[in-house]
Order: sequence, then C-alpha cells, then structure tokens
Amino acid sequence: MSQKPKPSHGLAACPGCAEPLDSGDRFCGACGYDLSAVPAAGIGPDRPTVAIGTPVNWPDAPPREPGSLSTMTQHPGDLPGTDSGGHDLPADGTAPAPAATGDFELAAPDPRAAVRVDDPVPVPGAAPAPVSARGQAQQAPAPVSAQAQAQQAPAPGSAPAPAPGAAHGDGLCVACRAGRVDTDGYCENCGHAQPRERDHMERELGGVAAVSDRGLRHHRNEDAFAVSATTLPDGSPATLAVVCDGVSSATRPDEASAAAAEAAGAALCAALPRGTHPQQAMHEAIVAASEAVNSLAEKAADGEPHRNAPACTIVGSVVADGLLVVGWIGDSRAYWVPDDRTAPAARLTEDDSWAAQMVAAGLMNEAEAYADERAHAITGWLGADAYELDPHTVAFKPDRSGVVVVCTDGLWNYAEGPEDMARVVPADAADRPLHGARVLVGHALDGGGHDNITVALVPFAVPPQGAGSA
Repeated sequence: MSQKPKPSHGLAACPGCAEPLDSGDRFCGACGYDLSAVPAAGIGPDRPTVAIGTPVNWPDAPPREPGSLSTMTQHPGDLPGTDSGGHDLPADGTAPAPAATGDFELAAPDPRAAVRVDDPVPVPGAAPAPVSARGQAQQAPAPVSAQAQAQQAPAPGSAPAPAPGAAHGDGLCVACRAGRVDTDGYCENCGHAQPRERDHMERELGGVAAVSDRGLRHHRNEDAFAVSATTLPDGSPATLAVVCDGVSSATRPDEASAAAAEAAGAALCAALPRGTHPQQAMHEAIVAASEAVNSLAEKAADGEPHRNAPACTIVGSVVADGLLVVGWIGDSRAYWVPDDRTAPAARLTEDDSWAAQMVAAGLMNEAEAYADERAHAITGWLGADAYELDPHTVAFKPDRSGVVVVCTDGLWNYAEGPEDMARVVPADAADRPLHGARVLVGHALDGGGHDNITVALVPFAVPPQGAGSA
C-alpha cells in the first residue's frame, strides 16, 4: 500500500490533543499547540536501543538478503555484547565483573509514526463485565484440559483461535449440564455463553512456557502466543517465545494476533536451525508476522487496504548459546528478572506509544504520561494500515541466570516497573516456568483483569565456564 506522507515536524498527531496533523503545520489547528517546541527524534537502524547501567555501543544486526530469508552461518556466540551491568565482555572468556545497579537507558521512540488507540487502562469503578448478545453476563473463563489444548495450532507452540465451544468435548453446557452447545457458543437450553478454548490457554515446550487468559472484563481473548524449542546447527538448544496483543479498535484483532504469533514462531523455528543469526532471525520473524497480518486486510473499492485493518502488537524473545535477543513493535514488553533478586531487574523494550513519546520529548514525566487517558495510544503496530515496518531488536549477554518475562499490557499494567515485575515473578520461575506464568496471570486477575493477559517465561542459564562457540 502507498504510505501516508509524514509531516515535516515529525508528528502525526498533536501532543496536546491528539488531533491529526498535516505536513508543514506549525501549530495545532484544534488546540494551538506550538509544534516547533517538540524536539525531533532520529530513527536508528534495526539495532538494540537499550543499555544497562551505562550506554553501550550495540552491534548492528547482520544484513538481510533482499527477497529471501538469510542463510548466514554466523554463530550466535560470536555476537559482541555486554554483561548485566552494561560492561564490555572480556575477550578471553574470563568471568565478567559484578553487575552494577541501574535501570535501562531507553532511546526515544520515533514521533513521526501514526497513533492508534488500543484499550486504555480502566480506572477504579469501571463498568462491570460485558454483557453478551443474548443478555447474559459473560462468565469467568474455565480451565481448559490438556487434551483440548493439544487440538489447536498447526505451528509449533502457537495458539490460534479455535471455534466457540470447542473446549467442551462432551458438547454439554457448563452451566446447566443438560443443553447442547450450539455452533455460536451458546447453550440451546439455557442460553448460557460457553467459555471458549481461547479464553484460557497454557503451553509448555522445552523449558519455555506461556499462559493466556481472557481476563475479567473482555468478551473474548484477543491475545495470542507461540512458544517452542529448537536447536542450532551445532546441536545446542534454543528457546523462543512470541506474544501478540490484538488492537481492540481494529477489526478482527483476535485473528491478527493469532496470525502474527503463528507466523513469527514458525519463522524462528525455521531460521535458527539453519544457522541464521538470532538477531537476524528475530527481525525476519517480525517481518513474516507483519505479512501474515497484512494478508487479513480487506481491500476497499479503490484497491487500498481497509483503513481499519486487523492489527496487533508483537514482542518476542530468543535464548540461544548465551545470547538473549528481544524484538518488538508496539507496547507489549519484555523484562529481565535475574534469579538473584539482589541484582537489578530491567525492562528490555521501549513502548511505541503516546506516553513514551511524551516522556522522550520531555513534555511529561513517566508518571504523568501513563496517567493520561491517551497513554495507551500506540504509535507502532503490525497491520496493513501501519505507516511502515520498523522492527526493534536487542541483543544482550547476561552474566548471570534469570528469566525473561514476555507479556502484553494486560500483565504489566499491574507490574509496570522492573522492580515491580521482579517482586511478582516466583523465585523458582526459571525451574517451573509454567507455574510462574500462571502466578503472573493470577496477579493480573487479582488486580482487576481489565484486559486480556498473556505472559511467556523464557529461562536463561549462564553457560558453564569454559564453554564457548565453536
């Protein structure tokens, strides 16, 4: 599709009132905001945007071969990086110095992107649970059996949307246990809305696990995930997790997130075993996810994709041979939580959102920005109506063991800061990732469950001393 022209001042929407802007505007026509006061933020290449403790010159991702997936054989252990304190790793393989405390330093997001509104965080006293089309309140999702979970998703570890009522093997209503469940997901006897399989999904594969739940306020689960384990060409293990959050204001957001998670998971499982660098593989997985979501868009009469095309965010993590790679677009996040809780936790991603733009531009502090009703307006997403595809990737070499928390805002709304997330992640999460993911989903439900909740836990173990790349 043709891209919309970007305004010269670098903003698609007014920072004061979110009114759309045109190229050349010096003041907002709606509220009079002085656009010349907004500092411009540069656009970097596809490379890491965060550093721990002190700034780090991260390496660029290996170049992508146009028109095809990369066939590079660069070993992931060869990628330079830093330890958990932001210090350069010694070349002789000796143990790094103890990690210094400190938070991530986050690069400013691109303020030129468009803005799309996802569901904001409801304030206390928000409306009760939604009411179904048949006039009955939606019930809390019921647990799904392992047999039912095993029936879904052709891609390894992915979690697409099954048909309503598919979670009930006997076809009987979970409420009256007498009526049969119709194809629309309602009981023919009492009219009770049945929990769907996608309302609650769990999966554990190769030491990585994920849990997704509809939450307490939404009528359906618009999140999706993919988790899997594979091997590199030298036989060493690699684990991966992808989490996607459908944009509620778009059409068919549940289909968008399912398509993106499936495509990204499949792309990573195909690229890593053939030797593609994990950072390059993550970039290509996000590209594949974008293409899958774009294919869902309906064409308008003029041949252009529908302006409210299916859309979602994406965040993924790969752990391979002592290397941790994270990639994302949107406001789904990844956190690093070390096993040693005396060491600092950290957020590995920076939101593509209105709130992040305001903080980066110096117009608001973080507390003010995220308290604003526009905080969850996202400026980056996967979808046919996105301005451009600009994946973010991060490469990181921790000097200690821990776990990567990959999640949607349905979780981080209730544990936003790295220290908050570290407090709610169980101490044994690296050894019991499925249990840990269940605990985190429960934390969000206990906090109100205002949004869909999806979390994947990817354990990271420091390679034994003396082990290295071939």
